[in-house]
Amino acid sequence: MFHDRARIRVQAGRGGDGSLHFRREKHVPKGGPDGGDGGPGGDVVLVAHPDLRDLSAFRARKWFKARNGEPGRGALKHGATGETVELRVPVGTQVFDEDAQLIADLAAPGARVVLARGGIAGRGNKRFASPTRQVPRFAETGLPGEEATFELRLKLLADAALVGLPNAGKSSLLARISN
Repeated sequence: MFHDRARIRVQAGRGGDGSLHFRREKHVPKGGPDGGDGGPGGDVVLVAHPDLRDLSAFRARKWFKARNGEPGRGALKHGATGETVELRVPVGTQVFDEDAQLIADLAAPGARVVLARGGIAGRGNKRFASPTRQVPRFAETGLPGEEATFELRLKLLADAALVGLPNAGKSSLLARISN
């Protein structure tokens, strides 16, 4: 069966938390803050692919979530970026938001649109150190990613057209050559 419409829900990944950590080594009794930043959350992206013909891939699965960013660690180690989710759609797909406003028209192969951006990463306690606050005992938490619902519609392009006068036999011809 041919599917030319689909409704999907997407959620981008949450940003990783910053680290609250202090440098501790054998001969460095008061090493100071060294907490790393968290990683940003992953995005959800639509990509137009020329090999696909319909939206049947979205019939069974309607919820797509990107990976969260990893938290930061001590020794100024930053967290990894969350993995981006790429959803492949056929060329000619239009994307509408919940208010039926056109967001994007993926008319060319390889066209991309970001549906949900990943959350911003939290900063580690090293970022808050200053001459007046040398030992910050706090770090930021990562922000949540965007979440939204979209409707995908596939524009159908005909390979051939029948043009003729009324009662010229267009319907009869079509009935004979098709199922």
